[in-house]
Amino acid sequence: MMKVSRYAALVALATGLVSAQDSQPAQQLTTAPEHESEQQYVGKFLIYSGFMFLDSPAIKLFEPGVHIQAGMRWSRHISVGFDYSRGTGDTTIGLNQATTAIQDKYGPLVPILQQEVPGFVAALPFGSVTQTFTMGPEFPWRRWKRITPYIRPSAGIINEIATSTTTNFLLEHIVDSIAPSGKEEEWTAFYGFGGGVAFNISKHFSLVVQSDFVHDHLFPDLLKNGRNTIRFSVGPGFQFGHNVTRSWGIPGHWE
Repeated sequence: MMKVSRYAALVALATGLVSAQDSQPAQQLTTAPEHESEQQYVGKFLIYSGFMFLDSPAIKLFEPGVHIQAGMRWSRHISVGFDYSRGTGDTTIGLNQATTAIQDKYGPLVPILQQEVPGFVAALPFGSVTQTFTMGPEFPWRRWKRITPYIRPSAGIINEIATSTTTNFLLEHIVDSIAPSGKEEEWTAFYGFGGGVAFNISKHFSLVVQSDFVHDHLFPDLLKNGRNTIRFSVGPGFQFGHNVTRSWGIPGHWE
């Protein structure tokens, strides 16, 4: 009976040890991602430069160019910074896209011009240079080590310079009556939203893919409608500076 009691005690002890070993890895697996996320390096400063394009389908304007960002991490989940992009392209605007006042003024002349000049089209070709300026926050989600998705509001100021490229004498006369210099420049606000993903290749280097969807109304005295624009950008990102450790940096229950 004494041997049986000792055996039973050994079995109970062994069972307890095995259960403890089985439960310990499960607990470690549960807490590992959070621990790994907390240990991930998040540099205080970040810079980015890449290729981008602006696409405005409403006026069939496609503008490739450059995109630059510089920012500072307020916390591990909030960044603030400056965003700049510049693109160039060419397109053609039809009379039907002009304001009602311009259509009423030049619309009656179109049938006459089409009779006098075979092949005449009431459309104006022009070249465009577009710049965007944005300042604001960005909110990354630091759940994984190798990829960091983020979202952000997209609100700022856009500048566009449109230069007529027509060689038609009649259209040149119309352009002279609207814009004697042959070009128009406009500054206006835009708003929308955006986001992207940083593929973290090393401690300080990542490949960033991002896009923004915004709305604006450039040249309201010439074009009757605003337009939606999509910006797509890809390029290298660099982070440096001391490791940011605080979680949100917002007082109260956010901490």
